[in-house]
Amino acid sequence: MTTQSSGRGSRRPRGGRARKRSGDDRPYRQKSSTPKAPVEKSLWQKITAFFSGNGNPPIARVEQPRSNGAHPKSDSSPAQRTPRKVEQVEVTTPRLYVGNLAFEATESDLFELFNGVGQVQNAEVVTYKHNQRSKGFAFVQMLTVEEAQRAVSELHDKEFLGRKLLVSGAKSSDHHHSEA
Repeated sequence: MTTQSSGRGSRRPRGGRARKRSGDDRPYRQKSSTPKAPVEKSLWQKITAFFSGNGNPPIARVEQPRSNGAHPKSDSSPAQRTPRKVEQVEVTTPRLYVGNLAFEATESDLFELFNGVGQVQNAEVVTYKHNQRSKGFAFVQMLTVEEAQRAVSELHDKEFLGRKLLVSGAKSSDHHHSEA
């Protein structure tokens, strides 16, 4: 029995794959000296190149001047910031809002401070749920509306634990829901 040869001089292995030469990942082809045409990237390749930084350089963002006169974020520092205009809420209920509160202030500190003005029913420092750190404001419930008005007149802009307090009437819950 005679076998015919394909003329190549070697046979392919039974797996059907061509043998690779060492250091070359293209089987039985000579390297081309002509450059290949650029291949269009798929959408997914463009997206990953954009986020990995391997694509085109990002477009420079131009800061637009702000109409309210505020400084851009890069130029602002805590010393340059102007405080936000605080809305004074008229005291119509015994519940008071206490803002610009030091983060170290506790409910017992507030209880003692407001007890010097009138009888306090409740003092509550608002905190973050995940770490229980103060958000910098609180609510104080006085016994009467008159005591709450006196507390606002005496304690608003008073220095407490290194900060000037902002004391005003608390917005009612129905007023709060109508804004949101």
